[in-house]
Amino acid sequence: MNERKISEANFSDTGYSYTLSLIAGKYKPIVLYCLMEYEPVRFNEMRRYVGSAADKTLSQTLKELERDGLIHREMYPEIPPKVEYTLTERGHSLVKVLDQLCIWGEKNRPDPGENNKCE
Repeated sequence: MNERKISEANFSDTGYSYTLSLIAGKYKPIVLYCLMEYEPVRFNEMRRYVGSAADKTLSQTLKELERDGLIHREMYPEIPPKVEYTLTERGHSLVKVLDQLCIWGEKNRPDPGENNKCE
C-alpha cells in the first residue's frame, strides 16, 4: 500500500491550490458567475450586480481575472468609451466547477423558514 505522508506534502503544489489562487477573493467568484450567466457585461452593469464593491476594487478584480486569462476585456472606440467583459475559453472551462458550487449551495442552504444561526 502506497501511504501518503503529510510531512512530505505541500498544499501549494496541488491543482486545488492553483484553482483557488485564480478564483479566490471577495468579488472574483461573483464576477465569474455574473459573466457565466449574463455575458457580455459592461462595467456599470457589473458594478450594479456586485453591489458593494468600490469602483477601484472591482476594476482591480477585473484586471486580475483578465491577467489570469479568465476574462476578456473588449474596448470599443466610442465616446463615451464602451467596455464589455466576457469569459475567455479558459474562463468557460471553469463553468462546470462554478456550476457545482451553485448546485451544492442550492442543495445545502437552509430553507427560508429555518433558523440560519450557526450552532
